[in-house]
Amino acid sequence: MAEFETVRYQEEHGVAWVTLDRPEVHHAFNGKMAEELQSIWRSLRSNPDVNCAVLTASGEKAFCTGIDRNEINPDWADELASTGSQSESAGGRVGFASPFMFDDPGHYLGPKGNDLWKPVIAAVNGMACGGAFYMLGEVEFIIAADHATFFDPHVSYGMPTAFEPIHMLHKMPFPEIMRLSIAGNAERVSAQRAYEIGLVSEVCPITELHDRARWIAEQIASYPPLAVQGTIRALWAARDLGHKQALDQAYTFIAMGTAAQGMREGQAEFAAGRRQEWRLR
Repeated sequence: MAEFETVRYQEEHGVAWVTLDRPEVHHAFNGKMAEELQSIWRSLRSNPDVNCAVLTASGEKAFCTGIDRNEINPDWADELASTGSQSESAGGRVGFASPFMFDDPGHYLGPKGNDLWKPVIAAVNGMACGGAFYMLGEVEFIIAADHATFFDPHVSYGMPTAFEPIHMLHKMPFPEIMRLSIAGNAERVSAQRAYEIGLVSEVCPITELHDRARWIAEQIASYPPLAVQGTIRALWAARDLGHKQALDQAYTFIAMGTAAQGMREGQAEFAAGRRQEWRLR
């Protein structure tokens, strides 16, 4: 795996650790980070040494605070209205190339947008806001430090928010993501509240966050990969289908995700009376 400028990458015990590392801007993403995350997610598709990934950030203050505002051209709306296109002369990269072409800077940030169906867990170590939801909306589940917060500042700065809450709509009740989206900077969702509404599956002290994520990631990585990936694919597909259509497709995912060797090993474990030690959450 190549060296990166904005992200730290490490593989250990079948798990890839993807750590956002722009602490000077609270891990806000720029074009380079988007490129590097895309490269990581795409490369993991064909990496036989990794069966699970953990997405987190360095430090204890922020997970990701969205787009680096140096990437935004604040004049693009006027340019679009007057000329039908925008320039990049102001240094910004975000906006419409024309009314029919939007350069979405977050399109390649998440694993699912890059066709990665290996499990990805987010370990949220602090503030997560705005464009962070591109990533959080495409992970399997979230573990959060107890001081983490979630909010979306777009409307406070005169920008509608659309992609980000749409990504989160399947992870949060509608009134909760609506309130978060239109409350802007005025209100933040605590880790505890995020747990209560189902956005977060586990809350722990920051000192335990790495170990909690490591434990569950390594457990998942130890299972037959096709069985895990088939399960993930089935559940994500079910979100976008009706109940009956999802059940009909389940047969396909079971057939694709069942490997004979994994079945034989599982049957042997069961017949021998060996049971995995478990934790109560």
